[in-house]
Amino acid sequence: MNSNLIARRAFLRLGAVSLAGTAFPPLFAKPQKSARFEWKLYQPEEVGMSVAGLAGIRTALQKQITDNNLFGAVIAVARHNKLVCYEAFGVSDVEAKTPMQKDSIFRMMSATKPVTAVAIMMMLEAGKLRLEDKVSRFVPSFANPKVAVAPPGWEKVYADPSQREQIAAQIKLIPAEREVTIKDLLTHTAGFSTMGPSALMGPVTPPPPPPGETLVARATRLAAMPLDFQPGDHFAYSPLDGFDVLLAIVEIASGQPAEQFVQERILNPLDMHDTYYSLPRDKESRVVKVYERKADAWTPVTPYFAFGPAKYISGAGGLFSTTRDFMQFQEMRLNQGELNGRRLLKPESVTLMRTNQIGALYSHAVPQFPAMTAGQGFGLGVAVTLDPKAAESRRGAGSSGWPGAYGTDSWADPELDLTAAIFMQQPSILTTREGDLSLSRAIRAAIVS
Repeated sequence: MNSNLIARRAFLRLGAVSLAGTAFPPLFAKPQKSARFEWKLYQPEEVGMSVAGLAGIRTALQKQITDNNLFGAVIAVARHNKLVCYEAFGVSDVEAKTPMQKDSIFRMMSATKPVTAVAIMMMLEAGKLRLEDKVSRFVPSFANPKVAVAPPGWEKVYADPSQREQIAAQIKLIPAEREVTIKDLLTHTAGFSTMGPSALMGPVTPPPPPPGETLVARATRLAAMPLDFQPGDHFAYSPLDGFDVLLAIVEIASGQPAEQFVQERILNPLDMHDTYYSLPRDKESRVVKVYERKADAWTPVTPYFAFGPAKYISGAGGLFSTTRDFMQFQEMRLNQGELNGRRLLKPESVTLMRTNQIGALYSHAVPQFPAMTAGQGFGLGVAVTLDPKAAESRRGAGSSGWPGAYGTDSWADPELDLTAAIFMQQPSILTTREGDLSLSRAIRAAIVS
């Protein structure tokens, strides 16, 4: 069935549920009863996986450490709602040689975005917003946007920064053909803050945000930024600002501070007890340091986000969390919005999130960040594997998730009935396609039935 038709039907069903206030039958047979997920290890044979296969996962990770491509990581794998792998490797502090712990805390960076997307879907279910709503409904300064049009070949400025002023002077602003919608931001098709021509004109809000600035105040100021293309014309990733605006919309639509909303509606119900925007001081010692490898040596990196507390929290990258907590999150998504007797989303919402929303807007002909392959699409806040063969992926069809810049990756795979997480704190080989395939192959090879 055409993916756009699936999305339309799911959306219409979701709207019917919201309006009628009645239960709607799930789109999949699973789950028939409340899904239980406990933090105890099961034998791999109980879930159709092999002992040798799980050993292969460990071997793949240990090889990366031995080859000095990786200094430390935590991995977890579950199938049929049963945990079969949960281990720590290497160190969390290279200089101190502190062993990595399973409960180590990581900077999630862009892996935060799916949490913001779930919060938006909650507001959709509550009838507080629609995906087609203009952003200006909630942040009025987003009305009447402009589009930055640069001269041909403007991209060369990234290779030769000396041409920045000359190229910036040639950029023209034209009226946008329509306003940006919530769906545009969720799918990175808004042209908003994509490191395109608008970035050459100078930042509207210099990072980090001024002390004391709130999320809504920042969103209001971001509206002055020109778009990089007409809304809906292309897919181009908005690393930070787009999802910050989405979280501001959650705050406005819900009438609650965004941090409180996420805590009460997502983190607490999922027992994500080590996940924060503002990290408590007594947990700072558990945070893994961030490094990059230069000339065969690990060099510390100054992280983008501080521990907090701060009035501005980022819906695009501000969370701190653990492998355990994000497995809880992915198990909820795998089980159609419910886990351990607590329902966060209706099945239709989860299906809509992992249904490709961008058609052919992603261009494989030009280099893009993030890099996706043929056979992949993008849903609402998550990348989706549409055709594993075309994508040359060992993840199943419908698998979805989104990684963070420092190497936090987790996903839910309904075809294989599997969730997995691999967390590290480095721009790493394991976050490249080669590294992902190596790990995904090891996980897939462990499945025997």
